[in-house]
Amino acid sequence: MLDSDHLPLQHFFIVIEHVLGHGLRPKKGLLGPRKELWDLLQSVETYCPEAQDITASVRDLPTVRTHIGRARAWLRIALMQKKLADYLQALIEHRDDSLYEYYEPHALMMSDEIVVIMGILVGLNVIDCNLCVKEEDLDSQQGVIDFSLYLRSSSRSTENDEEINQSLEANGQGNMIAVLDQKNYIEELNRHLNATVGNLQAKVESLTTTNALMKEDLAIARNSLLALQAENQALRQNVTGAKDVSASNAEASPNKSTDRANKATIETLTAELSEEKKKHSELDKELKLQISLKAESDMAMKLLEKDIHEKQDTIVSLRRQLDDIKQINLEMYRKLQECEDELTQKGEMVSRLQTKASQIGNILQSLEKKYESKLEQQQQLAGHSSSDKSPASRRQQNLQKFEALTKKHRQDIGPPVKRLHLKVDAIPPFNPNNYRKSPSASVAPERTETEVELKTPTSAKSFTEVVKTYPEKAMDTCKSDYALSQEKI
Repeated sequence: MLDSDHLPLQHFFIVIEHVLGHGLRPKKGLLGPRKELWDLLQSVETYCPEAQDITASVRDLPTVRTHIGRARAWLRIALMQKKLADYLQALIEHRDDSLYEYYEPHALMMSDEIVVIMGILVGLNVIDCNLCVKEEDLDSQQGVIDFSLYLRSSSRSTENDEEINQSLEANGQGNMIAVLDQKNYIEELNRHLNATVGNLQAKVESLTTTNALMKEDLAIARNSLLALQAENQALRQNVTGAKDVSASNAEASPNKSTDRANKATIETLTAELSEEKKKHSELDKELKLQISLKAESDMAMKLLEKDIHEKQDTIVSLRRQLDDIKQINLEMYRKLQECEDELTQKGEMVSRLQTKASQIGNILQSLEKKYESKLEQQQQLAGHSSSDKSPASRRQQNLQKFEALTKKHRQDIGPPVKRLHLKVDAIPPFNPNNYRKSPSASVAPERTETEVELKTPTSAKSFTEVVKTYPEKAMDTCKSDYALSQEKI
């Protein structure tokens, strides 16, 4: 719902006032005809009887006193009633009758471009406006249009536009909203066109009935004209016979009484003849009027047929556009579902990797705890024997023991001790049958725990002896194996 404080709406009223006032003829003299915009808008009542309520309410406004103020109030009330395009279209259809007295030939209302403007104004029937006409000062000069609102500012960087476009494409909501708005606008326009087509068809039917009645009247007038022509010929014959009789009577008997009677009959016959001539002329005029009316009705019928064909073509094109928009809507909805499915799959894979990483961390913590406990034990044993031996002698003894153990292990067991490593199951490939199509559906439960196996060497006893004698070497091997397992994951 738009209010009077909406800046683009105020700019629209200024523009439409300039359009209607372009090329308006000035008033010539004090006694000349009125050439105001308000007088032109008042003439809409003759073509659209629904406009009588608007003009009556505008005349009763106490706050408006000038002609231009009444015209502005009329435009605002017509926009609220969603009839502005219809009223202006009625004026353009009767351009030769109504607009020729008010506008110059170069005016915008007299040009062919006004048809395009009227087509754009049809879209205003979708907008709801709530304007308080009584509180506005419509008699004063209106403001100036601020075109900076409609220009793209240079401060906006292209990077922000790209980010906005990427977010809209990712969500798919911006395009969906635009498509739905366009769909609603096309449906509203289709309804309006259907209503206009129905009105034109009603007009065509009324014109066909009037044309049939006019044809019947024309046939009746022709028959009456033929009858009057026959009566006229009969009267002429009677007049000529009476003249012959009067001439013969004058030759036979030159009496005064017979002459007077013949003169009286001749006078009455001449009077009847003059009356018949007058009736004949009147019938000729009526016949010409009927012929002109028939020609006008034929022209109107042709124009209405052209309009109906054009409206039907526009309806077909709009339906095609509606079908295309529906197909685009379906494609976008499918893409959105595919993106949501991919996101759910990636989220599940991430959750699996996190669980595996946490399990590997737990295993490493347990190994570190075991290593620390072994170190504490060795330190305790070393503390008991430190009173007798020096650290240098203890190091030499440890090295000698480690070399002896490694030699025995190579001779008795054969191959060297295998390094401790972690075996983690590989991530299974994605199977689309395990998931539903809808993103809200519950995901099938899968195995969340990973099996971690520790491969011990062939001789567990020799491995424990190596760990006891040289634990730092075993810890380094564990750490290197953990790093390799993380790289594989």
